[in-house]
Amino acid sequence: MNKIGFIGVGLMGKSMVRNLMKAGFTVQIYARRPEKVRDVVREGAELRESIAACTAGCQAVITIVGFPKDVEEVYFQPGNILDSAEPGAYLIDMTTTSPTLAEKLYAEGTARGFHVLDAPVTGGDIGAKNGTLSILVGGEQADYETCLPLFQAMGTNLNYQGKAGCGQHAKMANQIMIAGTLSGVCEALTYAKAKGLDLETVLRSVSTGAAGSAQLDAFGPKILAGDYTPGFFLKHFIKDMKLAEAEAENSGLHLDILSRVLENYQALEAAGFGDLGTHALMKHYER
Repeated sequence: MNKIGFIGVGLMGKSMVRNLMKAGFTVQIYARRPEKVRDVVREGAELRESIAACTAGCQAVITIVGFPKDVEEVYFQPGNILDSAEPGAYLIDMTTTSPTLAEKLYAEGTARGFHVLDAPVTGGDIGAKNGTLSILVGGEQADYETCLPLFQAMGTNLNYQGKAGCGQHAKMANQIMIAGTLSGVCEALTYAKAKGLDLETVLRSVSTGAAGSAQLDAFGPKILAGDYTPGFFLKHFIKDMKLAEAEAENSGLHLDILSRVLENYQALEAAGFGDLGTHALMKHYER
């Protein structure tokens, strides 16, 4: 497996393409806006004019697009991946999307002779850049093991979660945890500010104790600096939380904190903050 098709060369995907090339893979890419990927083309990625051309000759095709509707488009629209990929190819969707859609893609792809994996990631733009993503994989275990060299090029915490859709379910659990944790960070900083504490001292004091977290380390200093540059878009986190809420309700669960945090984020998106990073949740507490 040496030639890879890659669709979704955005905030995360661009670094993932670079790391695949560093690992020795030939990477063909497709982008709806070619001007956005000129840098990785200069570095060796081979730009193709269509999805069908991008999949030609590839033993594996990786996608990481924005929303479930985008997954539907790139896989199921006539002439796209399911119609154009090489027979027996490995189709790896790394988008965070609906577990139900992952199961549908697996069923249709398997029926056509493909090997299909759902493999959403966590770790943000920094994890993508450093090749340290956590990759959560659902599908056939033998297919996961075959694709390990690809995953090892992009991540360091690689885990097989179970049958098709289980990678997406694991990502839902991850996003639920982030929703609660990041809310806690924002509320704690709001409280500390209201009580006149020095916020940098507070961060330094709590970061190595029981309140420490990856969210605090990644976003605490950025919040204090007023830097809401996205490592992961607020609008995409809303998509993830809505998927998680729907899946929870399908299991008869009502997750109070998730629902409340989702409401807060939706209000921020309505106010025009959808293209900021997830830590722009702090703006909810500043308003």
